Amino acid sequence: MQLLAQHDLSTLNTLGLKSTAELYTELHSIIDVHALLKDEPLKKITWRILGGGSNLVLPAKVGGLTIRLANKGRELVHEDESAWFVKAQAGEIWNDFVRWTLDMGFWGLENLSLIPGTVGASPIQNIGAYGVEVKDSIFEVTCVELATGELKSFSNSECRFSYRDSFFKQEGAGKYLIWEVTFRLPKQGKLNLEYGDVRKELERQGLEANPRNISKVVCEIRSSKLPDPEVIGNAGSFFKNPIVPVAVRDQLIQKYPTLVSFPYADGKVKLAAGWLIDQAGWKGKQIGPVGMFEKQALVLVNHGGANADDVWTTATQVCADVKARFGVELEPEPIRW
Repeated sequence: MQLLAQHDLSTLNTLGLKSTAELYTELHSIIDVHALLKDEPLKKITWRILGGGSNLVLPAKVGGLTIRLANKGRELVHEDESAWFVKAQAGEIWNDFVRWTLDMGFWGLENLSLIPGTVGASPIQNIGAYGVEVKDSIFEVTCVELATGELKSFSNSECRFSYRDSFFKQEGAGKYLIWEVTFRLPKQGKLNLEYGDVRKELERQGLEANPRNISKVVCEIRSSKLPDPEVIGNAGSFFKNPIVPVAVRDQLIQKYPTLVSFPYADGKVKLAAGWLIDQAGWKGKQIGPVGMFEKQALVLVNHGGANADDVWTTATQVCADVKARFGVELEPEPIRW
């Protein structure tokens, strides 16, 4: 385990914000974890866990110790008549892991192709796209309890998953280091083609509806709508789709007949945040170096030289304009350190 002072984080967050960590280290093995936990001086300062940096708004200076997970590995650990059980280390790049499952002939994660970030971050945010959430496939999450150094496994139900949320983002935040995730991928099931343009794009290209082809068109759709962080800084979808009672949706649709919504649960629906932001006039609009992407209003982008305050100034104004027009509250997805 190597400890670095004043380490540049600018290339380790997809928004491309200039940021420096007071102290920085990478964990490659459980031996590194134990070495870290035995370091008494380090235990007295604040620790922050960094994954792929795709869901973060970083300040110019990050105090304390920034820990980046760099453990790698993926394997089939078990199979039965109904499913494959595959384990991936937290430092694995999410999309690399998804491609590996497809190469192995496993399916279930294809709709989550090309989502940025790491495997370890996926349960925290309960990542989701094209009608699928990662909670649908997670069997258990194995963590290091930072107070004791002991490994603890959380079952799917113990993770308390909800829309873009989990135990690890709430009560467990700062208490556990996610080290590896085990997924249950079914041998039989139903392909999810109903969300977005997946079915339409398969038909347009004359492709059979199978996991590999779904992954292919999902990647193509995402690439056509979402900017490459290597080209223009962004954190993907910046706002959650607001969840409202059906009655609220029905009132809005009387005034806005093209309102986009999706079924949710318990008499509620999800409104498309991108549609609301677009209708509020923010598609392609910016304040200083930060704005909403010209091809997808849900994506906040850094046109260059932005800092955390610039990001939140724009995000706050977007929320205010959507609230003023539709009476609906938007909530940002990324975490602000």
